[in-house]
Amino acid sequence: MLNNIGLPGLLLIAVVVLVLFGRGKISSLMGEVGKGITAFKKGVDDGKKELEDGSAEAARDVTPEEDTDKDKV
Repeated sequence: MLNNIGLPGLLLIAVVVLVLFGRGKISSLMGEVGKGITAFKKGVDDGKKELEDGSAEAARDVTPEEDTDKDKV
């Protein structure tokens, strides 16, 4: 169904969206999308850096060991 849209169809959809939402709303929305993509890329880079530095090694499972004496009530 979407394979038959083509360039004229995409232009028509873009014009309808522009008329419905207005230029200001679309530009602010695209700005928010850009900020989100930038934050996501920064988070991925920070995660890679953390793994490379080995600081993730220190973030092991720190849950306390189970004490079976507490279960005996």
